[in-house]
Amino acid sequence: QVQLVESGGVSVQAGWSLRLSCAASGHTYGSFCMGWFRQAPGKERVGLVAIDSDGSTNYVDFVKGRFTISKDNAKNTLYLQMNNLIPEDTAMYYCAADSAWPRAWCYPRPEDFGYWGQGTQVTVSS
Repeated sequence: QVQLVESGGVSVQAGWSLRLSCAASGHTYGSFCMGWFRQAPGKERVGLVAIDSDGSTNYVDFVKGRFTISKDNAKNTLYLQMNNLIPEDTAMYYCAADSAWPRAWCYPRPEDFGYWGQGTQVTVSS
């Protein structure tokens, strides 16, 4: 079992940067495929990026070049650095761990992830 707690979500203006954190407990999270996701009001949850136990990453196209995932295994913490934020980035952001890991892929598909945090809200105003 893995417990995940996101933090760092705030209201910012377009063009600003923000770093989200996800603190994990209950297991050595570094051995999981971990991911960041978001859900805007009235929309489905979508995957942004995933990172596997070796540090390999997979980003969806619309965040490439703006968002960066990283992790600190010593602190059991996952991060999402978000740069040049736009109003369309407004959403609840979630981190998650793949409960069926290991598998042949580590990609931010929500259906692959069984452990979820409660989310942290990011609001970007123009």
